[in-house]
Amino acid sequence: MTMNNSPTPQQAGDLLARVRARRPRVHCLMNTVVQKFVADGITAIGAIPSMTSSPDEIVGFVSKADVLVVNLGTLDADRRKVIELAVEVANDHGKPWVLDPVHSDYSPVRLEFAKTLIARRPTVLRGNSAEMALFGDIGETLKIETGAHDRLTDGARTGTVRNGHRWMADVTGTGCLSGGIIAAYLAVEPEAMAAAAAALATTGVAAEQAAGHARGPGSFAVAFLDALSSLTAEELSLHGRIDHEI
Repeated sequence: MTMNNSPTPQQAGDLLARVRARRPRVHCLMNTVVQKFVADGITAIGAIPSMTSSPDEIVGFVSKADVLVVNLGTLDADRRKVIELAVEVANDHGKPWVLDPVHSDYSPVRLEFAKTLIARRPTVLRGNSAEMALFGDIGETLKIETGAHDRLTDGARTGTVRNGHRWMADVTGTGCLSGGIIAAYLAVEPEAMAAAAAALATTGVAAEQAAGHARGPGSFAVAFLDALSSLTAEELSLHGRIDHEI
């Protein structure tokens, strides 16, 4: 089933069920600070993460994955080469991929690298407001600015996901994890706007549930992973808040 518009919360619940039924493989070139948290979160929603950045292994891992997510945190020369190779493999095999231009607003060198990757047409570009302000027209790539509300646009349509909790900003890696979960949804739903809105509603609803069991950011991080694991399609359908315009 392919959705033509941003999903309703009911459709988002259906996509969560499809991720868990299919268990897609998500290969992550993820910054070293958050690798475990991202792997745990992807596993919690029912997908299968892999995290290697070995130049000797990257072709095999990306070839066998359903989707790729590229995160520019902790970038160095070796990671640049591996990222370029991984993107080439994903494009050659027609696999969707997500780009997270972490801290491109801090580094002109990283910004230029991000622009070269955008020219290779990622399916989704996701970042915070400071990062996303650096990029203008990016063609058919879905552009997502995450924050208190998550805003999505493909140039013709816009959408807003209004779920989440303020403690997400206090836990390193929640934004990076959202890129991984968007990737997992892209593996089961090729319409990028639908997949991404559903994924962001998933993380947002889980964060709201987790906050009710936490005393601060530390306990929230653990509760957030628990909530991702236990979240049901019915709960997502009931509590997801997705607005969209065509």
